[in-house]
Amino acid sequence: MSDHPSGHAPEPVAVIEPLVIPVTAGDGASFELLAIQPGGDWHQLLYWVPAMGIPARHYLPLAGALAARGIAVVVHEWRGIGSSNRRAGRTCNWGYRELLQDDLPAGLAAVRTRWPRAGCWLGGHSLGGQLATLHASLHPQAFAGLLLVASGAPYWRRFRHGWLIGAAYALAPLLAGLVGYLPGRRIGFGGNEARGVIADWARSGRTGRYAADGMAQDFERQLTALQLPSLALRLQDDWLGPPASLAWLLGKLGSAERLVEVVTPQDMGGLPADHFGWMKAPAAVATRLARWMEARAAPVAAQDNTAA
Repeated sequence: MSDHPSGHAPEPVAVIEPLVIPVTAGDGASFELLAIQPGGDWHQLLYWVPAMGIPARHYLPLAGALAARGIAVVVHEWRGIGSSNRRAGRTCNWGYRELLQDDLPAGLAAVRTRWPRAGCWLGGHSLGGQLATLHASLHPQAFAGLLLVASGAPYWRRFRHGWLIGAAYALAPLLAGLVGYLPGRRIGFGGNEARGVIADWARSGRTGRYAADGMAQDFERQLTALQLPSLALRLQDDWLGPPASLAWLLGKLGSAERLVEVVTPQDMGGLPADHFGWMKAPAAVATRLARWMEARAAPVAAQDNTAA
């Protein structure tokens, strides 16, 4: 599962003003990337994909914390959310295909044009981690590694009381078809989501396998061939991202290094270590992400990937 249970993202805290990068995808959909860079020279960049329904601006505290540790961050914006010029409705629909074939490539191309020498890492939160993983399986040579936070496959059998979640996977597409989109803000589950996104998401939740309407790729085979090193941070109090869900996702990947770490309330100064709470106090998550990236960045930095 991968959405904000209340339907409202955490309030963003004050951070430095981001660089705004306008992007237009091939089908005319437009959105803005938000970038925060470290001071001085830097060599590593993390392209970050939000959880379903969460605007890019809510990850600025994470981006600022990573920039303070020498890593530039560019936050993607979901189609239909925040700065996007699209809104899901009966006459405006899309699915994983548009996200994977249009939006993510357009955003990453803009980053590569602006910073061609930077070592590029791909990461994401919740459903964003899943889509980042699928995108990496299509473009494995483009990234130095994969970083996941509070993520995992939505397969219903990997959750406690999974039969209830399985029922949601049956009902959500029906509701989206009736209304024209999933009214997440109204029902307290994510944003207002396109029918196609909900259909693709619910299918993976029912079957445990990834596929996208309109895409011929065999994602299960693509994932098995993916050999990127990966770090997955699991939040101890996160019922939306239990260990079995994360294990199901990571178990699809190739034999490259996989590291799983657990973030506890103690790591967060006593705050709950749950699916969304870490976004308000991202220092512990940022420290672990930066430490892992720095330990593996030497071969990339040796290629003179100083940001342009």
